[in-house]
Amino acid sequence: MSIDWKRLAAAIAPYQRFLLTSHVRPDCDALGSELAMAALLRQLGKEATIVNASETPPHLAFIDPTNEVRVLGRDVTAAALVGTFDAFMVLDTGAWIQLAEMGEVLKAFVGPKFVLDHHVSEDDLGAEVFKDSTSEATGRLVYEAAQAWGLSLAPQTASQLFTAIATDTGWFRFGSVTSGTYRAIAGLMEAGASPPAVYADLYERDRLARVLLRGRILAKVAVTDSGRLAYSTAKLEDFQATDSTTSDTEDAINMMLVIQGVKAAVLFIELPDGGIKASFRSRSTLDVSQIAGQFGGGGHKAAAGATLSTTLSEAITVVLDAMENGMRQ
Repeated sequence: MSIDWKRLAAAIAPYQRFLLTSHVRPDCDALGSELAMAALLRQLGKEATIVNASETPPHLAFIDPTNEVRVLGRDVTAAALVGTFDAFMVLDTGAWIQLAEMGEVLKAFVGPKFVLDHHVSEDDLGAEVFKDSTSEATGRLVYEAAQAWGLSLAPQTASQLFTAIATDTGWFRFGSVTSGTYRAIAGLMEAGASPPAVYADLYERDRLARVLLRGRILAKVAVTDSGRLAYSTAKLEDFQATDSTTSDTEDAINMMLVIQGVKAAVLFIELPDGGIKASFRSRSTLDVSQIAGQFGGGGHKAAAGATLSTTLSEAITVVLDAMENGMRQ
């Protein structure tokens, strides 16, 4: 499902000022893809501004050393954006719910809209979609765009794309990794990306709050379905007790998968504004994107998520039931 990069180049050619955005609670693939695409657009002689609905998580600040990513409501208002751009590009998501307040900006914009994504699920954003759901990361797609358009990558841009790909593949552990992944990584390293430096930034500089939260989550792990399904919770009281945030939960769910016999895991996260986020992981034939889809979410076969407007106990009941049914099929 390769992307026609010539078609995308032709589609964006007439426009000069681009607004870029991605999903709420941005991860490294979202941030790295936005920052790298902005760099490519500037090489093409265009202007690019990045505005997200959510702040960059503190532990990912290293990916944006110049603080280029702006936050709607904190750095700029929706009204202030009106008339400042003539093209809109969404990266690493195609879902309205994941755009949050930036979705309203997108709906109000009258002009060309583009989506560059690798997720299976999508809504109709009224945009021209450039998607490859076989790709391991949107960052890989941005790298392919640079290659197809004959553009160079500065070391910082190469590092941002390396970070995007490395994190969305679980540091190259997931089944989405192919020989093409490593060819892309080789190209990024040749352009200046340093895997040891990125690894250190990602995994060797945890804040104490993040470590303490992880401990509370792992202390509550339970298993069901004959030990094949692990789950845990991150409650508001856990965040308050450790001075942590929802973005500090990312690694804990992956640790549940190391339990012997476990084939899938779910982490239930109480959100400050209400509702429950369910994060899914699978290391079996179970496609968790289909499970997430039952609750209005989506993602990939091995990693997905959904937000439920319900109580924590209700979310646990319905989600675990769906997971167990899925694992029996």
